[in-house]
Amino acid sequence: MVDLSTTYLGLPLKNPLVASASPLSKKVERVKQLEDAGIGAVVMYSLFEEQIIHESRALDYYLNLGTYTNPEAMTYFPEMDHYNIGPESYLELVTQLKKAVSIPIIGSLNGISTGGWVDYAHKIQEAGADALELNIYNVPTDLDRTAAEIEKSTVDLVREVRSKVHIPLAVKLSPFFTSLPNLSKRLVDAGANGLVLFNRFIQPDLDIETLDVITTLKLSTSDELRLPLRWVAVLYGKLNADLALTTGVHTGVDAIKAIMAGASAVMVASELISKGPGHAAAILTEIQTWMQSYEYESVQQMKGSMSQKAVAEPSAFERANYMKALTSFDNKLGA
Repeated sequence: MVDLSTTYLGLPLKNPLVASASPLSKKVERVKQLEDAGIGAVVMYSLFEEQIIHESRALDYYLNLGTYTNPEAMTYFPEMDHYNIGPESYLELVTQLKKAVSIPIIGSLNGISTGGWVDYAHKIQEAGADALELNIYNVPTDLDRTAAEIEKSTVDLVREVRSKVHIPLAVKLSPFFTSLPNLSKRLVDAGANGLVLFNRFIQPDLDIETLDVITTLKLSTSDELRLPLRWVAVLYGKLNADLALTTGVHTGVDAIKAIMAGASAVMVASELISKGPGHAAAILTEIQTWMQSYEYESVQQMKGSMSQKAVAEPSAFERANYMKALTSFDNKLGA
């Protein structure tokens, strides 16, 4: 029998398969189903910075109702209650999940700025979360804001959150930073215990008939695995932090690739949303069967075996890989 156990953010996991932040964690019953299917840990649905600010301002508004003459000012913030649970309900859910299941529960805060909302990091810790994932979801649109300023604000945010909590802290990043390795090092120096690669942005579409911007979410596919796979492989062994791969994990083979690249945790959401929480068992069975077939005794033995520092051709993860791919097309075209 192969040993699937691993460690992520200092937390012992029975296997590296982790349910990433998604609506599946909104209900205790679904998280129980994930645990029953063998999932190693669950990252809770994100609590948004805008939500916390919205609730705080709404409370201030009602406490001072007699002093305001323009109630329309409150409409600046969107109606948050319809797409996510509120801050206090979120904290209550953390407590409920810790009582209901034995696997690690990782809280998730989604924001981009420093400020009072990061106090909720401490509140999530006090509610019983085993770790916290800071979900950096930032789409810069300001022409005058430099890359250096954006990176500094990200590092400052992580440093401030770290000052609020002592539980393990992971940072979920986008792939669009100009120098990802350097930023990764600075985030670890600021207190991050792990990095989650990568956040998957919702890309808007345009309805040319109604002239509306459409923001529907499409589930990922295994083809999207390659981008995080490359960067996990590049960063493995270079940072004093764990790496988690997310986006594009749908099969046991996808998970095996992530582990071989160097991931301590392999995060999955789309596959579990489309096929149900119980499908985690099928993914784990595929991992176990493959490992037995190729005589791997443990996840630890397999981890990082195809990282950049371990493969025979490290340049394959860099620019040379692009040149090689173009050459293969030349050969097909008879150039």
